[in-house]
Amino acid sequence: MEGGTHLHILSGIVEQLLSWIQSLGYFGIMIGLMIEIIPSEIVLAYGGYLVSEHQINFFGAVLFGTIGGVLAQIFIYWIGRYGGRPFLEKYGKYIFIQKKHIDHSEVWFNKYGTGVIFTARFIPVVRHAISVPAGISRMPLSKFALLTTLAVIPWSALFVYLGMTLKDKWKDIDDVASKYTHEILLGALALFIVYFLFKWVQSKKRKGDAQ
Repeated sequence: MEGGTHLHILSGIVEQLLSWIQSLGYFGIMIGLMIEIIPSEIVLAYGGYLVSEHQINFFGAVLFGTIGGVLAQIFIYWIGRYGGRPFLEKYGKYIFIQKKHIDHSEVWFNKYGTGVIFTARFIPVVRHAISVPAGISRMPLSKFALLTTLAVIPWSALFVYLGMTLKDKWKDIDDVASKYTHEILLGALALFIVYFLFKWVQSKKRKGDAQ
């Protein structure tokens, strides 16, 4: 998983933020994912723990987690669209986006097109930064939001479910989730290969029609 969260040593600040999320319930999960001071996996797993405590329900946690995750990416999309790459290279570190992430995501986006917005959400190096070239290229917001939502839903559901099943051991989410995220990554790569082949066939067909 991204960033090495070291959940076994939660700082006082993180504990306070989680307490704040708990007090707000569904909206706490949504806001936690929007600002992402705490990694999204932790917020969602904690949401699952709250489900196990019957403080919120599973579908509500997934719904608000999805809304928060999508809004966070739309925010990055707008920064890319109106601030451009120079702005993100200078200030991206404040939203945990580094230059190398932008480089990788731009290569992917320019080579494979807008459809990569979905598959890239499951690949660590470009998962968040893929929103940057989408904004810079002025990809239609409706299409961007749809593809992002379709990717965020299963991601949110997985971590809420794992947090729910782990209950008070939800802090072990890193160890438990690693096998699932590995499978998700393989699935995403398979989808990416299918998408690449589809684009390749389309390109060959266009060349054939032009001749």
